[in-house]
Amino acid sequence: MTKKTTKRIIRIALLVGTVISMFYVPWILVKAWIRPLPDTVQEQLDEAIGLGFDGIIVYVDQAGKPPGFYAAGWHDRKKKIPANPNALFKIASISKLYDAVAITKLVHDGQLSLDKTLADYFPELVGRIENAEEITLRMMVQHRSGIPNLTDTPNFWSNPPENSKKALERVLDLPANFEPGEHFEYSNTNYLLISELIEKITGSGKFEYIREEILTPLGLKNTFGSVHEVNIDDVMSGYYVGIEEDIKTSEYGSKLTSMIATAEDVGIFLRALNDGSLFEEDEQEIYSSIYVYEHTGLMPGYQSIAKYHKHIDAVVIQFVNTTDFNGYEWNLSEIVYNRIVKILRRKK
Repeated sequence: MTKKTTKRIIRIALLVGTVISMFYVPWILVKAWIRPLPDTVQEQLDEAIGLGFDGIIVYVDQAGKPPGFYAAGWHDRKKKIPANPNALFKIASISKLYDAVAITKLVHDGQLSLDKTLADYFPELVGRIENAEEITLRMMVQHRSGIPNLTDTPNFWSNPPENSKKALERVLDLPANFEPGEHFEYSNTNYLLISELIEKITGSGKFEYIREEILTPLGLKNTFGSVHEVNIDDVMSGYYVGIEEDIKTSEYGSKLTSMIATAEDVGIFLRALNDGSLFEEDEQEIYSSIYVYEHTGLMPGYQSIAKYHKHIDAVVIQFVNTTDFNGYEWNLSEIVYNRIVKILRRKK
């Protein structure tokens, strides 16, 4: 067989493989990706509702322009209340950015050390969490501890624990996923322990510290520790594909705690995080050494994306109130988000 024939066979095989693979790509994702790009952000949001989302909120803070507030779909599907760009939303893991800033400030003030271990701060966990004597605070912030992820334990989402103590009990005495510092693996257990540590060191609630050190200096008045601190009607409803009930008010949804915020408040925080105005002298150097400057959030009924785009000097926050952990809603959300950024880039 000649080289030319071999290359031709390889090209044909690759083409056949590509064609076959197209049958395994959900067509709704292909449809969302290949459609012509709309002219405006609002048109893109309206298009997203047609893809199956119940409601979507987007906030854009682009340098040199007034902030943009956008919404489409439902704030409350049953009551037929339209989506509101100023609604409160469960931001889920985006709150880890706030936690990492809190750790940074406590380290800067000398109240914490990134090199002290889990055993130093929680001696009662020695023998209950493997490698507690070797896991440093830095490793926990960076998801390099090897501690199993509590949200990966059986039935966590269908029957979530009622409080932090019961959540932690789910991973006690389990073997480590890897030796401390050897790998990266996202683990919500790290940030449960970080929350407990902040409260232990400050002598107050974690959110009280965040409010005092982060929110108040930035003038943020629409960020809260949980749904229990707000009028529930101000919180955007959350929906899970195949379940009719509004998750935000169900017993199932109420067990899952999350920070609550408007897209604008998250956007103002993210801008200050990225431009450094959130930090005092030397704090940003500490933060940059331990954590990232953008984040996503995902919990039943709520998914969110918070990123700063340097090439267009824009913060773009997106909230979507429809999820399905076994479906394609997260992929669709990312496609919609990326298309919004493309629209902003094109206008730039």
